[in-house]
Amino acid sequence: MRIFLTGGSGFIGRFLTFALAEQGHEITVLSRNLKKPFPFSPRVFILEADPTKTGAWQKIAGDHDAIINLAGFSIFNRWTEKVKKEIFDSRILTTKNLVEALSQREQKKIHFFSASGVGYYGFQGDNFLDEIDGPGYDFLARLASAWEQTAVAAEKFGARVVLCRIGIVLGRNGGALARLTPLFKCCLGASLGSGKQWFSWIHEQDLTNIFLFLLENPELEGPVNFTAPNPVRNRELTQTLSAVLHKPYPPLPIPEFLLRLTLGESADMLLKGQRALPKKLLSNGFLFKFPTLSIALHDLVG
Repeated sequence: MRIFLTGGSGFIGRFLTFALAEQGHEITVLSRNLKKPFPFSPRVFILEADPTKTGAWQKIAGDHDAIINLAGFSIFNRWTEKVKKEIFDSRILTTKNLVEALSQREQKKIHFFSASGVGYYGFQGDNFLDEIDGPGYDFLARLASAWEQTAVAAEKFGARVVLCRIGIVLGRNGGALARLTPLFKCCLGASLGSGKQWFSWIHEQDLTNIFLFLLENPELEGPVNFTAPNPVRNRELTQTLSAVLHKPYPPLPIPEFLLRLTLGESADMLLKGQRALPKKLLSNGFLFKFPTLSIALHDLVG
């Protein structure tokens, strides 16, 4: 299958590009910067363009069998109004331009996977959250909702649309573990605030397998939670990571006020969370290789 991928230079995009190429797919990666490293494979082609702007790249995108849209400015920054606008525009404009690309092609079926996040659900405490639950009201929830609404417009042009509500991705070469593991190895890690907030996560290999599963099961569409079936509280994450690294469990948490002083509004990502469940995947027979946090962390850092 010929797959067009945006956001290929990011943490998720890099390992997903390599994995899809290993499975025999031909990948065209759209990137703003050709100087960034990409997985080497004769099946991977790099196209330089800015996806937030219209251009000749749209015709190329429309000539593929599937589009995976992962592009977006990192949310892991202090959220000034300028940063918020960059976060929002980088996602909405890219997705809008991809939908426009589909409007220019012949009406044949195409798979359109557009990233979103479990932040769509907002902060609903201990409630279990699956794909039928509605959106929250905070910044990330509004962002995810607008992102998804923009992507759904692709259905008008014959696309099968999958909204990928991705949890926190755990992997070897980036993401959350790249930040946490060095701290815990130095006994500097700790739970955050109350430690009771939920942490919906996914192992990088399971995330890749979900994409492969969805490519092979075209009847699945709409929102899909890309999360492991066993979300944990922040305190359990801290305890499990400490145990896997054979380090003492830090007795004192990092106070909420300190995180808010440092990060401002974006501290909500760390101090609150979602208890998301992959109901649609489980009900359609997807099998997780790493269903629990302990198994995942032993594989990644044990």
